[in-house]
Amino acid sequence: MISTRLVEIIVKVCPLRGDEFSEINFFCFANPAKSAIISFRPAKMKTIITAQKLCKNYGKFTAVDHISFAIEEGECFGFLGPNGAGKTSTVRMIHCVSPLTSGTLMVNGMPAHIDNRAIKKMTGVIPQEITLDNDLTVRENLQVFAHFFDIPRAEANKRIAELLKFVELESKRDSKIDQLSTGMKRRLLIARALLNHPQIIIADEPTTGLDPQARHLVWQRLRQLKNQGVTLILTTQYMEEAQQLCDHIVIMHQGRILKAGVPAQLIEDEIGREVTEIRVSIDQDEKLLATLTPLACGHERVGDTMYFYCRDGHALMKKVVELDLPNTVHRPASLEDVFLKLTGRGLIE
Repeated sequence: MISTRLVEIIVKVCPLRGDEFSEINFFCFANPAKSAIISFRPAKMKTIITAQKLCKNYGKFTAVDHISFAIEEGECFGFLGPNGAGKTSTVRMIHCVSPLTSGTLMVNGMPAHIDNRAIKKMTGVIPQEITLDNDLTVRENLQVFAHFFDIPRAEANKRIAELLKFVELESKRDSKIDQLSTGMKRRLLIARALLNHPQIIIADEPTTGLDPQARHLVWQRLRQLKNQGVTLILTTQYMEEAQQLCDHIVIMHQGRILKAGVPAQLIEDEIGREVTEIRVSIDQDEKLLATLTPLACGHERVGDTMYFYCRDGHALMKKVVELDLPNTVHRPASLEDVFLKLTGRGLIE
C-alpha cells in the first residue's frame, strides 16, 4: 500500500495546476510487487485573476489587444515582452490605476476598475521607477506609506522593523534615499510593497539596472514571498529572471499574447533541448542545411549566424566536428531562444 501521507507530500512539492498531471508512478526497489501507479487529479487551485478579451487604448493606439489569461492563487505569473509589448499597461489595469477600454478583468471575484479600493488594498506594487522621497529617510518613507493604508503607528513601526530585516536594510533605516545604492532602493521598494500585507504583489521590471548580486538577492526575496502563499505578477524583459521565478508565463508582442504556458514546456515545444550556433557566411548555407537539417528539429539564420534547434545534439555536433566549423557554440535551449524566435531578433523601437 502507498501511504496517503506520501501522496500529500508529492502534491505539495509538485504544485501544478489542476489537470497538468493525472498519475504518479511509485516504484519499490526492495519489493517491486508493491510498486503502483496512482491516478488522480490534485485539487484545483483558486483562480485569483481572470481576463477575457482585455483591451487598453490610448487614443488611436492599442496597447493591449484582446488578451485573455488566468492567474492562480499562490503562483508567480510572468508577462514577458519587448518594450511596448503591453506588459505594464496590463498590470496597471490589474491594480486599478488605469481604466479598461473593453473586455473583462476580475481580481479575487471583483471587477477591476479605477475606483476599486478593495483591490488596491489587497495589492502591493513594486514599480519600475524608483518612486521614493529623497528628502526622507528609509524609515520615514515607509512610515508615510503606512499612513496611506491607515495602519496604526505602533503596528506600522513593527511591520517596518520586520520588513527592513527581510530586505536586509536594518542598518540603513536612518539613511537618506540618495545614500542608497540602486539595489538597496529596489529592496526598499519591495519592503514598501509589503507594508499592507498584500495577497497579490505586482513586480514591474523589479531588477532593472541591478548588478548580478543585487538581482539574485531580489529573486531570493520574491521566491520567499511566493513560498509564503503570495501571488506574484512579474513583468520582465530578462528571460533568466522569468525562468528563475515564474510558474507560468505569457509572451506578449504589440499588445497581443503570442504564447502562454510553463517555461520549460515552452522551451521544449518551440525550440527543443539544445541549440547549436554556427557563424558562417551565407554562401555556405546550402551545404550546411543539406548536412545538418535532417539532424535538427528547426533552424534559422540571423545575420552571420545559423541556429540549429534539436532535442539531442550529439549526432549534429558530430557532423559539425567532421565539417571542421570553428566558430561554433553548442548550449542548452533557453527561454531567450523562445522569446527571440517569437518576437524577432531585430531591434524594436
